[in-house]
Amino acid sequence: MSSTTSDFRSRDRGGLRSVEAARDYESTPSLLRRLVDDIGTLFAQELALFKAETTKSIGDLKTAIVSIAVGGAVAFVGVIFLLLAAVYGLSNVVQPWLAALIVGGVVTLIGVIMLATGRSKLEPSAVAPKRTARSLRKDTEMIKGAKP
Repeated sequence: MSSTTSDFRSRDRGGLRSVEAARDYESTPSLLRRLVDDIGTLFAQELALFKAETTKSIGDLKTAIVSIAVGGAVAFVGVIFLLLAAVYGLSNVVQPWLAALIVGGVVTLIGVIMLATGRSKLEPSAVAPKRTARSLRKDTEMIKGAKP
């Protein structure tokens, strides 16, 4: 059995050496074919990165929409408190309406801040696939630099 194992090992070593030697002496069409295959693989990977970033951006958009909706609801509650303040102001000319006015103003301010935060997340610059663009620029520069 040891002679069979040593035969396989010698064949494997010889096979590896012949593959390495063949790579050293590849023809120009073979190298061009490999280059085209590698470029195709590169662009497939870039497309996968773009898809992943787009999926993440869509998730961020969903979060922004929820933030806007919650902010709108909180602002609505703030308006209700402001209306309660007006009611208290008409019924009691002194302090109860002032407390309701302060509470309504604070709740409305929180709602406005939430709306502004959600709106800023909807900016086109926040949704753009930045890593893909940076990677494509880097790949383009590398390809341009590789040409004689």
